[in-house]
Amino acid sequence: MNKQDKHLEQNKHETPMTILSRSLLTGFIGGLIWSTFATILYYFNFSKIVPKSFILSSWLQVEWIDTWLGTLMTIFAIGVISIAVAFVYYLLFRKVNSLWMGVTFGGVLWGVIFIIMNPIFSSVPSVQKLNLDTIVSTLCVYVLYGTFIGYSISYDYQDLQRAKDDTTQTEMTQK
Repeated sequence: MNKQDKHLEQNKHETPMTILSRSLLTGFIGGLIWSTFATILYYFNFSKIVPKSFILSSWLQVEWIDTWLGTLMTIFAIGVISIAVAFVYYLLFRKVNSLWMGVTFGGVLWGVIFIIMNPIFSSVPSVQKLNLDTIVSTLCVYVLYGTFIGYSISYDYQDLQRAKDDTTQTEMTQK
């Protein structure tokens, strides 16, 4: 038994995560990372928009939103929402193995949130009222977020396909 066969035999008894569950986990982690990064950009005055403006401030008027608890709740909520975003990417673009698809996905997502959905976020000014620093900073965060989600899911999908092809090829040569 060669090294690859031993590895396959050893992993046969483990319950592997499916590509979908790994994609959803990627979405959650991506939401946590990039909403934290967006919050840091706000605290260092690179952006006039903080993520809690979208998630909490637009619908709730309570004191705790402006505390560290509000920030943590927002970051967690964005992580949960990002599961849905990753699912959309998984359904539409998982087979596209290109960095540029993730970049485009992030840019389109920025446009959807800041332009199309802006009227439902009462505490977020329209794009015309934002300064250039805020537009560039938030667009960069969304592009990085889209790249993280997109490239991670696509790479994972392609890697799984290569592993399946290698397994099929190994089985055919053994027969």
